[in-house]
Amino acid sequence: MAVFKATIMDEPAVNRALKRIAHEIVEKNGGTDNLAVVGIKRRGIPLAEIIAKNIEEIEGRSIPVGSLDITFYRDDLRHVSDEPVLGGTDFGFDVTDKTVILVDDVLYTGRTARAAMEAVMKTGRAAAIQLAILVDRGHRELPIRGDFVGKNVPTSKTEHISVKIPPVDDITAVELYG
Repeated sequence: MAVFKATIMDEPAVNRALKRIAHEIVEKNGGTDNLAVVGIKRRGIPLAEIIAKNIEEIEGRSIPVGSLDITFYRDDLRHVSDEPVLGGTDFGFDVTDKTVILVDDVLYTGRTARAAMEAVMKTGRAAAIQLAILVDRGHRELPIRGDFVGKNVPTSKTEHISVKIPPVDDITAVELYG
């Protein structure tokens, strides 16, 4: 059983990171034209909604927000499958010619991000796909990196990062277990 080691980010730190990511997205993309944000289930969805809200506060324009359900094996548990299983998508918009910002809580092996990119590409021809991650913990198995990263947290493979965000959780925090 994993033992709590530390709080890596408290609620104000998470909020600052998400605000900074929103600013970086707007800056890198020269505004909000043809921009869309897609959260990866579970915790990527509320993070995407917060980032989109922050972008609207910065630019005065709302951008489309979608969700992507990728049921995948947990790298910190026994393998359920060698490949993530693509679930449903709820974009509510056409991704064609849009810059799609995929949002997830933790970047670890890169398998979830790869599956999410494949799911986006199957729905249309996006102009670009960028990746926003709250925590990058290292240990990549695929050549995938976050374009926008809230915090890099070097971990051992025996450690686990837990992002907590409402409405999935009761608090907002990033915690380390080992």
